[in-house]
Amino acid sequence: MGKIIVITGAGDGLGRALARRFARDGETVVLLGRTAAKVQAVAGELGAPAMALCCDVGNPDSVREAFAEIAKVHPRIDVLINNAGIFEPFTLGEVSDAQIMAQLMTNLAGPMFVGRTALPMLRDGGHIINVSSETVHLQMPMLWLYGATKTALEYASRMWMDELAADGVRVTVVRAGPMMDETKTGTSWPIEVAMRFHQANVKVGIDMRERPISHYNSATDVFRAVLDMPADLHLGLVTVGAQRPA
Repeated sequence: MGKIIVITGAGDGLGRALARRFARDGETVVLLGRTAAKVQAVAGELGAPAMALCCDVGNPDSVREAFAEIAKVHPRIDVLINNAGIFEPFTLGEVSDAQIMAQLMTNLAGPMFVGRTALPMLRDGGHIINVSSETVHLQMPMLWLYGATKTALEYASRMWMDELAADGVRVTVVRAGPMMDETKTGTSWPIEVAMRFHQANVKVGIDMRERPISHYNSATDVFRAVLDMPADLHLGLVTVGAQRPA
């Protein structure tokens, strides 16, 4: 019998790739995203029994409403993938209130709101996967808040591993490097911001133009392997980096 898998940030990028992969594998996917049209389009592409719901993970009321709808169809879920995130560069002197709150609420509070709400549906065999970033150890200029939220998420995840063991819930962190697909033709950042980000990183020896980038579809194999681990094995942290094909 297939798994019931809830994926946040499922309307685009890695979340969409995961939804497509797991649906193809015969799992039932529930797609959550802030933009209803995006997740509905992916669910429409996948067909039944895929389910799409509008959900802002940084808003606890929105999370509760989404999971109330999920529970009407799936009282129990097998997997929660906290994938939603905001990735935006800035310096301390220029960052706005809105930018600070958006990353804190989506990248850090979001997995907490979602994990807390989903927990009753995950007990006795469920699995939480929190998506982290290489910026936890690769200190990139102008990404200090993004890296800080992912570092804090990893810390929380390590604590959840012990805390939730009694509930029969496993917790895994997937720390991922850069990835994209054919739909990513450029950055959504203002060109001036993108140029300053690139220049700041070159100064510390990180040239984004020379770094390899993996495909979202390739990364889905990692998540598949994590979910297929035998019951007597647990992966706490999986680190995935890009490399150029030989």
